[in-house]
Amino acid sequence: MKTILILIVGICFVSGADRSLFKTCGQSSFCRRCRNVSGPSNYVFVQGTLAVDKNSATVEIQNTQNFHIFTLKISGLMDNTFRVEMDEKSPLSPRFRVTEALQQEPILENIDVTISDSEIIIRSKMNRAVITKSPLKIDFYRNDVHALTFNGNGLLRFEELRTKPAVLDPSEDPDSWEETFMDEVDSKPRGPEAVAVDFYFPESEVLFGIPEHCDSFALRTTLGDEPYRLYTLDVTGYEIDSRMPIYGAIPVLYGHGAGQTTGVFWHNSADTFVDVHDKKTVHFISETGIIDVFVLLGPSPKETFIQYTKLTGVTNLPQLHNLAYHQSRWNYMTQQEVIEVVDNFDLVDIPLDTVWLDIEYTNGKRYFTWDKSTFPQPLEMMQNLTDLGRYLTFIIDPHVFVDEDYSFYAQNRARGYYIKNSDGSDYQGVCWPGMSSYVDYFNPEARRFYADQYLLENFAENSVTTGIWNDMNEPTVFDVPEKTIPRDAVHFNGWEHRNLHSLYAHMQTKGTYDGMMRRSNGELRPFILTRAFFSGTQRYSAVWTGDNTDTWEYLEASIKMCLSISVAGISFCGSDVGGFFGDPEEELFVRWYQAAAFQPFFRSHANFDSPRREPYLLEGDSLAAVRDAIKIRYAMLPFWYTMFYEHERFGHPVMTPMLTNYPHDTRVFNLDNQYMLSDVLLVRPVTSKNATEVEVRFPPVDGITELWYDVTNYNKIENMAGGTNFYEVDRFKYPVFQRGGTIMPRKETERKSSMLMVDDPISLFVALDRNNEATGTLYIDDEKSFNYHHGEYLYLRFTFSDNSLSSHHIDDHAHFESSNKLARVCIADLNPRPLSATYTNARNETRELDVSYPDDVLYLVIETTDISLNDEWTIKLNYESGAKQNIICGGLLIFVLVLQFGKHLLN
Repeated sequence: MKTILILIVGICFVSGADRSLFKTCGQSSFCRRCRNVSGPSNYVFVQGTLAVDKNSATVEIQNTQNFHIFTLKISGLMDNTFRVEMDEKSPLSPRFRVTEALQQEPILENIDVTISDSEIIIRSKMNRAVITKSPLKIDFYRNDVHALTFNGNGLLRFEELRTKPAVLDPSEDPDSWEETFMDEVDSKPRGPEAVAVDFYFPESEVLFGIPEHCDSFALRTTLGDEPYRLYTLDVTGYEIDSRMPIYGAIPVLYGHGAGQTTGVFWHNSADTFVDVHDKKTVHFISETGIIDVFVLLGPSPKETFIQYTKLTGVTNLPQLHNLAYHQSRWNYMTQQEVIEVVDNFDLVDIPLDTVWLDIEYTNGKRYFTWDKSTFPQPLEMMQNLTDLGRYLTFIIDPHVFVDEDYSFYAQNRARGYYIKNSDGSDYQGVCWPGMSSYVDYFNPEARRFYADQYLLENFAENSVTTGIWNDMNEPTVFDVPEKTIPRDAVHFNGWEHRNLHSLYAHMQTKGTYDGMMRRSNGELRPFILTRAFFSGTQRYSAVWTGDNTDTWEYLEASIKMCLSISVAGISFCGSDVGGFFGDPEEELFVRWYQAAAFQPFFRSHANFDSPRREPYLLEGDSLAAVRDAIKIRYAMLPFWYTMFYEHERFGHPVMTPMLTNYPHDTRVFNLDNQYMLSDVLLVRPVTSKNATEVEVRFPPVDGITELWYDVTNYNKIENMAGGTNFYEVDRFKYPVFQRGGTIMPRKETERKSSMLMVDDPISLFVALDRNNEATGTLYIDDEKSFNYHHGEYLYLRFTFSDNSLSSHHIDDHAHFESSNKLARVCIADLNPRPLSATYTNARNETRELDVSYPDDVLYLVIETTDISLNDEWTIKLNYESGAKQNIICGGLLIFVLVLQFGKHLLN
């Protein structure tokens, strides 16, 4: 126990990652072997082996060094995608294939195949794959644009399974059959089984993707240095500007140039290194599995991102309150303290939706239990929160305390549901409770039993409205090298942990999602936050950037990390405001809130030993600035909700790099300190101390810079020399701009929580482009259920053109009776100024609307109280004719008054 306490204390007071705990490429035999390969390739096409069906072509490939035979299959897929699968033709035993990352089997596309003496051409619509027979190489084309080459540098290596020889070849890496790291022996019962290949992106000027790393958005060259590594690990105090692995591992990488974006999804969950040779060439190296690659041919960044989410899925629309502000800490220690936190937010007029409980709420770190000495009435606490318009989220980690008196542990052990050692005994390692076992979520029965624990009949002191936080699920084990389960541990169906390590958290969240769905009988959308993740985890969970630190560098890193995660399919991303570790200085704390208010997941969280730092403890200008940041988040919740609906519907990211919307502007390719929310807002957080101005890039389109408006007052941004502007900031001011040509919905009535905003009216902020036009959308439903999947919603398009604003239903089949009204319309930079406006709905009902020009903002306001959003309508601005009509009406009024006065005199 003393050792355990030392480990925990070390984690609480961390000062930086201990690199010695984690393997490098040089310490990993499989990476050394594959990185030492050089061309030309020794893999060739075997003549006479081509087999073709309507969707795929299969050939045999031979390694000319040992004559081993492999099968290579290329399939045409819908949405400009190819799939390349390479496996041994007759393996000694089956090799592991990832199945859980894809949301479904990909939809196949018909192909045509032609063959010559030197190559095979596979055509799928306007795309083609050209196989060069000797040495093996595959070139992919989108139309006639050369988008990607597979094995162009000849670095393909596929280690076939074989029986361990009695005497090892002295030329073979001595660690191929058994490997030791920090006194832990990896037995490698299947021997060496690595796979690797290089990819060349001819059109690329920047490479990005493969999260999660605390590094720049654009990938850096790694030749002669440590490659990027993908392996879900708890790297406590992870470093800035580092290629070390941390919590997430998503093996999708993009190459982008002004004329083409191409993606490669390396469908492998084993330990993986990615060597970046330059801006065009990468080398993927995995310890085990098969080569299973999806080639995404774009051609635009947005189309390529959508092609990836077509494969792995999207984030389901969250309940609206999950997009609001969350307050967390390790730990709120009592039931009374939870209510006091909410009350203190109310006292200083700061909105709040969710309070979080870390591990101390449990009975001795036994999940699915409560510590009754500190939380005597959990259901009463949850009801009190509900009465205040708030919610609760609590933590459920994967480690299970070894205690026969702990029912969840004992039942899992009796049923054989834990991960095993190679001798068949239950694997045990140290985590928060002490000695722990780990549920094997790859076993469907074990995962189902875990999911059952969320049902109210099994965990009565729970609620259908609580959110769940799955932490430590890399999985973390404190007392072993790399702080995780050994590679030769055994899972369901006999697969070693090395094959599926980075999928472990994904499978836990899949079980959590199942349990939460059944907890509410499929009615409520689950909210789950996970620290570790893989491709496809977005279907179940939000993520955050883990245990960051209280420095300006980590604030800046939060933007880069969430951008990389967003383009890898997970739009629901955020970071711990203020840093998990430490005690942020006041200016940093304020700037972090201002930045996080414009990131998808918005939560403040702090370590056990960090001083209390709820925002209500601030004073003066700092308190006011944080309050303003949180309130603008709440005002923009309709915009956030609409973006997440459109992410689910169309598959593009919510938070996206500048190159998504401006793919031809080379000056934004490496830009990762500003970003877009959809195509509406440009966000440039202040990430440096004592800043008085920041540089903002406003990319031109066809040589012309678009119009942009400051969202605080709708001042139009001028003097954008070359598309760049130095923008003045103060403590209250941070650069967020609405793009000209867009319409953004807001709710301007201030409330204590989003639950209390449900019926509040909507305001529309119209930012005109150079043609005096704008468009936007608004999505409305019940904000919590899956009824929208059955057509119960409103999806509206607003269009401003020819001095008229109109609202139309996008989906005629959908219907939802919304109580929301249109409060007002605010139109920026409108010249000339209208004198009035006329409202007309689809029933030809009309009325006049007042217009005004407030002194403190730079937009026209049309007061539209009581206009229903259920109706289709048009608001027409009145200019000259309206003015003349007003003069006539005024004259008639005077004439009537004179007549009345004359009658009075006569009487």
